[in-house]
Amino acid sequence: MEKVKNSLKNCDKNTLTLMGIAVGIVIIMTFLNSEFLQASNISSMAFQFPEFGILCFGMMFCMISGGIDLSLVGVSNLSGIVAAVIILGMGSTPLAIAVGLLAAIVVGAVCGLFNGYLIGQLQIPAMLVTLCGGQLYTGLGMVITKGPAITGLPDSIQVIGNGDIGGILPYSLIIFILCAVGMSFILKDTVYGRQLCFMGSNSTASRYAGISNLHVTMITYMLSGILAAIAGIIIISHYGSAKSDYGSSYTLLTLLIVVLGGVAPSGGRGKVLGVALAVVILQLISSAFNILRFNSFIKTLVWGLLLIVVMVVKAVIQEHPITFRRKQS
Repeated sequence: MEKVKNSLKNCDKNTLTLMGIAVGIVIIMTFLNSEFLQASNISSMAFQFPEFGILCFGMMFCMISGGIDLSLVGVSNLSGIVAAVIILGMGSTPLAIAVGLLAAIVVGAVCGLFNGYLIGQLQIPAMLVTLCGGQLYTGLGMVITKGPAITGLPDSIQVIGNGDIGGILPYSLIIFILCAVGMSFILKDTVYGRQLCFMGSNSTASRYAGISNLHVTMITYMLSGILAAIAGIIIISHYGSAKSDYGSSYTLLTLLIVVLGGVAPSGGRGKVLGVALAVVILQLISSAFNILRFNSFIKTLVWGLLLIVVMVVKAVIQEHPITFRRKQS
């Protein structure tokens, strides 16, 4: 009991709020529809969210730096397409799969470094760089595929996105957890993580403190690209094919999740735990929509409205913080 109390003390208000929201959604949906907590639905949710959840960690790091990455989906699809081309071109052997997956990671890192260089060295706004970069990477993917999806991937690669351990724990969920743990360690326990938060809070002060903003920016977008590539591997494994327009709604979803997870849009602050909880909450809401037979177009509308509401509420709280504080006796 004492350990639980200490853990709750270490959680910030945003994390506790997200936990409460998640529990509330589960309770409400359990009363509305008994299928919500069935093993089949829980298993389905566990398979769905890792591919966009990993993208959220890339978006989180970029937003903590004071920037944004709108090219994540483009990088993800391009990485997956390159992996698929190499795997099929080398005969779908185990060596081909290993080379294809490694190539996907390299493509993601190179795309991220390219974004980071333009942002850090040439001082072009991150929104413009990554928006144009996303179109560039999507276009490259279309050139490679010539439009249609690349199909015929071997069963061994499809295990990553569709396989599990003991029928309970999906491999993709394990990858998501490993990414979350790794990103948390980098953010909290490395010099780079501290420099990232400092730069995001005040880039001018960071530069005068002797921190290389270019170096930090390039590492940040390289990490974002690598995470996008990992997500791309899961996506092609999940669908058994590679295409340039998979996950087209993920950009909006990642923005919503990262803001909901407590990452400051202006930079300098964010927690992996908060983003991970926000991923789970959005998946719970999405599953609830599916069970209640909501139209998929309504779901996209709700995501957009929810993102606006969350940003407005955060802005109001920052502008008038005293109103939301408990009065001191």
